Amino acid sequence: MSLRHALLGLLARRPSSGYELTQMFDRSLSTSWHAGHSQIYPELGKLEAAGLIRLVGEGARRSKTYDITDAGRVELRRWLVEAEPDRSQRSESGLRLFLTPLLDAADRKQTFERDLAHVEHELAALKALRAVQADAAEPEVFAPQVELGIRINTVLGEWLREQISTAS
Repeated sequence: MSLRHALLGLLARRPSSGYELTQMFDRSLSTSWHAGHSQIYPELGKLEAAGLIRLVGEGARRSKTYDITDAGRVELRRWLVEAEPDRSQRSESGLRLFLTPLLDAADRKQTFERDLAHVEHELAALKALRAVQADAAEPEVFAPQVELGIRINTVLGEWLREQISTAS
């Protein structure tokens, strides 16, 4: 995934500061991509230098608010529509699930229970986000992606429960 394009996409939604973008990553993209301040702020500088975003405001403590430019929208569209996605994903969780048959039953069960606790936590967070979005004055553009996350975690949770019951 491209941090550059993730930032362009979030800024296409609404002008934001680096702090706000970090918060949006934590709330909405954390299951797909993690980016902290140390990655976001340098990338914002590169995007501004490339003319893909522009500074639209400055606030307290030297905070800067950025917005996407027309060139940034063209680049975001190009990446979303025309560029072939890199489908070679690395998922440590996926690899661990793949290799769990190598464990004895007790260790498999412990691993599945740990993963189920994480999935249930993620599912609760996504459902809470969906509830906040439902109460928002304006429709949330990313609401379908929250619903996708809920569905994926629901299916994964069901699968993990099945594995726990057969690992005993």
